[in-house]
Amino acid sequence: YSDILIEREVLMQKYIHLVQIVETEKIAANQLRHQLEDQDTEIERLKSEIIALNKTKEKMRPYQGNQEDEDPDIKKIKKVQSFMRGWLCRRKWKTIVQDYICSPHAESMRKRNQIVFNMVEAESEYVHQLYVLVNCFLRPLRMAASSKKPPISHDDVSSIFLNSETIMFLHEIFHQGLKARIANWPTLILADLFDILLPMLNIYQEFVRNHQYSLQVLANCKQNRDFDKLLKQYEANPACEGRMLETFLTYPMFQIPRYIITLHELLAHTPHEHVERKSLEFAKSKLEELSRVMHDEVSDTENIRKNLAIERTIVEGCDILLDTSQTFIRQGSLIQVPSVERGKLSKVRLGSLSLKKEGERQCFLFTKHFLICTRSSGGKLHLLKTGGVLSLIECTLIEETDAS
Repeated sequence: YSDILIEREVLMQKYIHLVQIVETEKIAANQLRHQLEDQDTEIERLKSEIIALNKTKEKMRPYQGNQEDEDPDIKKIKKVQSFMRGWLCRRKWKTIVQDYICSPHAESMRKRNQIVFNMVEAESEYVHQLYVLVNCFLRPLRMAASSKKPPISHDDVSSIFLNSETIMFLHEIFHQGLKARIANWPTLILADLFDILLPMLNIYQEFVRNHQYSLQVLANCKQNRDFDKLLKQYEANPACEGRMLETFLTYPMFQIPRYIITLHELLAHTPHEHVERKSLEFAKSKLEELSRVMHDEVSDTENIRKNLAIERTIVEGCDILLDTSQTFIRQGSLIQVPSVERGKLSKVRLGSLSLKKEGERQCFLFTKHFLICTRSSGGKLHLLKTGGVLSLIECTLIEETDAS
């Protein structure tokens, strides 16, 4: 009985809870019903306002005939007018476009775009040349230098090619950037590419400075038959297109001058208010400065080598040619005519001569000295014992105005 009482209490609690829920739901249902009635009233009010506004607009508008009630002739006139307006608009736009196409600005932009396209093609060709240099010559020669009987040493390979592989990687990146810019044509932004390229162009200084030495090392290596035979096999590769290794080593020498010419042409067709004008001018000035430095270094190096080459050909040697500020100008042969006075040979500063024989002298003109040599039967040069080295430091240049 007590268990039944407990169950009855539980059931009563559940019943009371359910009754409360039902009462709550009834209250919520009444609230929703009132809200729906209010919404219906609001909808009816808005409809009446819309109808009133439409009637007001109808009263304010002038009389407009319905299209279905329009006269067919009116429809035709409107259609003709529509065609005429479209034709006049197209004609005006065509005139504007044609005027721009014929304008100097459009012509300048066409030339500028053509310069950029040519630049991309030239860069693609240059990257291919560097690729051939590295993959058909440098890397195979490195492997050959590591063989059991190497035809060339690793030092000679480094001297010949120096940093050509680094130059190839640099221009591959630059070429990819150019192609990405062309993909966004007609929007062409090139100045930031040159900003990336400029700091890395110092590697060209080492290559250019080393160029003549690399050709000299290559010429010495060619004296080895095994190396010469191997090099001819590499040069027979179809990718070389019949060009020699010396040709590929020369290509980087002309790249910076080519960039300067391209930027000069690009600036000639770039308006002064163009967003890239200042950046391109800065790139051009930096390249010109680098080109001047490279030219001066090459000139100094070439001058030293030329002086040393002349010094080696003189049997007695010549200490003045070891002066790095001594610049070679020209060389050639001069005829020394004997000076005859009263049937006798007068004393001359440049060695004694017979009455019947003229003397041929090999002369070398430098900025500070004038060398006079004689050539022996063996082809070697000998400085004159008397007056073989003439100082030009205190000389005065006199121009003869008489044309005869």
